[in-house]
Amino acid sequence: QVQLVESGGGSVQAGGSLRLSCAASLYTSSNYCLGWFRQRPEKEREGVAAIRSDGSTSYAVSVKGRFAISTDNAKNTLYLQMNSLKPDDTAIYYCAADRLTCTYATMTWGPRTGDFAYWGQGTQVTVSS
Repeated sequence: QVQLVESGGGSVQAGGSLRLSCAASLYTSSNYCLGWFRQRPEKEREGVAAIRSDGSTSYAVSVKGRFAISTDNAKNTLYLQMNSLKPDDTAIYYCAADRLTCTYATMTWGPRTGDFAYWGQGTQVTVSS
């Protein structure tokens, strides 16, 4: 059973930064794919960033250069550092995981919802102008 628990959400002004964390009980696998998704008000869930077990990363165009995904294997924790936040980044953010390596699509165009089997409960991020 894979468990994912997000933390670090909150409210920030535009231009500010937040770091999200996700405790993930997945690191006993040699291959895995971890990702961050978000669901903005009245919109479908969308992929934000993904990281493969070899450390390779992938980002959605909308966050590239502003967000950074990383892991701390010693702490079994996934992070999303979000800088230069915009009001349009306001959303519920979810971490996700899969025991298989990231797909070609995820690594090329950013994480795909269907590529992940396990999901956290979400954490709210609100960016005010």
